[in-house]
Order: sequence, then C-alpha cells, then structure tokens
Amino acid sequence: MANESLESSGPGRTLVIAEIGVNHDGSRGRGLELVDAAAEAGADAVKLQIFEAARLLGAGAGLATYQANSGETNAAAMLERLELSIDDARALVNRARERGLLAIATVFSVELVEATEGLGLDAYKTASPDIVHRPLIERLAHTGKPLIMSTGGAEMDEVKRAAGWAREADAKPPLTLLHCVSSYPTKDDDASLNGVRALGEVFCGDGATGLRALVGYSDHTQSVDTGALAVAAGASALEKHLTHDRSAPGPDHAASLDPGQFAEYVRLVRRAEQMLGPVGKRVQACEREVMAAARQSITSARTIEAGARIEAKDVTVKRPGTGLEPWRMEDVVGRTAAGRIEADAPIREEDLK
Repeated sequence: MANESLESSGPGRTLVIAEIGVNHDGSRGRGLELVDAAAEAGADAVKLQIFEAARLLGAGAGLATYQANSGETNAAAMLERLELSIDDARALVNRARERGLLAIATVFSVELVEATEGLGLDAYKTASPDIVHRPLIERLAHTGKPLIMSTGGAEMDEVKRAAGWAREADAKPPLTLLHCVSSYPTKDDDASLNGVRALGEVFCGDGATGLRALVGYSDHTQSVDTGALAVAAGASALEKHLTHDRSAPGPDHAASLDPGQFAEYVRLVRRAEQMLGPVGKRVQACEREVMAAARQSITSARTIEAGARIEAKDVTVKRPGTGLEPWRMEDVVGRTAAGRIEADAPIREEDLK
C-alpha cells in the first residue's frame, strides 16, 4: 500500500504512523522490537529519526523543559545516546519491509540526506522546528519521495511558506502537512484538533491549487481516542509515538502509547473511518425500506370516481410514502382521476390525467 497511502488525495484509509523516534533508547534490538510491536498493533508505517548530535547541536543548545523533566541533564549526552546509525536504521527498515510496513524517517540535517537515501525509504519527514529550515526542506523535496511536514509551533503563514519551498522543487513530491502541538505530552485542552480542519481549508480546498496537500495530525496526547477524533476533523495521516514502557526514562516515552494502547488507538481510528463513511449526503440502502414505510404521501380522503376532478377536500397526507410526495399537492389538486381511486389509497402518477 506504500505510496498509495502517501499520495492518495481522496477519502479512505488513514495512514497510521508508529513513531519509534528515539524510544529505541539507542538499542537496535529495542528498535526491532518496536517495529514488530507496530506491525502487531495494526500500524501502516514506522518512522525513525536520523540525526547526529554533533551536527544538530551548537554550543548554546540546551534541554527543553520536558526533556529535563524526564531525567535528562545534558542535551549533547542525550542525543549521542539516542543516535541511530545508518546501519541500525537499515536493520529497522528491513524489518519493517518484512512486516509489511512503510518505512519513513525524519532527517534533521541536509548532510545526512544522501546517506539516508541508501535506505530506500518510502517517505521523508521534517520535524516541527524545521518548518523554517529551507535548505533541508528543499533537499528532501528534491528526492521526489513523499514529504511529510510537521507544523507544531508554526503560524499558518509559516506553513504556507514551507509548503511553497517544497512545491518549488522540480520533483514536486506529494506533500502531507501534519497539524501538531509541540508540547510533550500534550494536554487534552491543548490538542487543538480543529487545527487539522484549518489546514484542510487552506491546503485541500478549491483555492489550494498551487499548494495542495493532504493534512493530518502528529499526536502527542496520552489518549487513545485522539486519532479517531482527528480523523473526524479531516486527518488523512496520523503520527503517534510507540514505546515499550511509558514510564521508562527518556524524553519521549511519557508522550507515547504502549503496544496495547497503540492497538486500541488503531482500532478506534478504523472504527471512526467506518462510521464517517464517504464524504457527501446521500440516501443509503439501509434507509430505503424505512423511508418507504415512514414517509407520508398524498392519499385519497374518500373514494374518487374515474373522471372526477380532484378537489382539496378529496386528498390528505398519510403514511406510507409509496404515493406522490406531499410537496406535489398543488400538482394533484385540479387534475382528473384516470380511474376509480379507493378511499385511503396512496395516489400515484398513473392515477391521474
């Protein structure tokens, strides 16, 4: 289902991405376990993070509060411990292939794109802070692979600008924009799911010709039903952190779901898809029998003889709805009965002339 899910522009199956991120804790074995857990939970894809601490951090870089609260004391030491080598990433990508999952990676530095290309990923992603990193966005867009961009901490004008950079690339990759709240974990009051709808209005509407994109939600809440609610708001893709243990030390475990919770998350997303159905208002097959019985139609109030001119006193409105609909009353009154119409009978077009 690879690029179908990433490039589809219509309603259908939501792409559920299990974000392994740094929850492998620097262990290839733990990463492989998380790939397996993602497959067993029903995810469509796994996502890795490719970075080198020395490239990513300058001398003044420190910890975010949520990282410090998780027990981290030094930004460089944290990232060095959580780096995933290209060889380790390849092992996880290969396991994803074996399990029938798409493989996606967030790349944090332009210099790492070339090496990452050798992994044969299905798509790339940019992290929310890199919404301003034009060189990285352009380099990833140049690969031609589907590009997913998180938009946490960004105003709409910044999102439009970044989408424009991606669209200016010759390859013009399929683009998905994820509404995101960059707070870890995100409180329910801050989830801001209507942001998905806002992105949809800008990037999926009639005026989005040049910047058209799918939209979704990068979910940092601790709730299992947030994804389903995001689907109802218009999300075509969801990203959710997966961990072996939400209480484990490390920066992202607390904003993640464990395998059992992730399976429930996916189940609720699929149920939401089923219940939402196709876009549009239409009569469903399951409704037709009820409507035939419960709608009212124009009905004879008395016996009307053949050739008689029908007057208002000759007709009423009753169930079932098998005759002419009541909105046609003015068409019926004044016409002539084509044959004898028994009392209390639904009046049909063939009864009139």
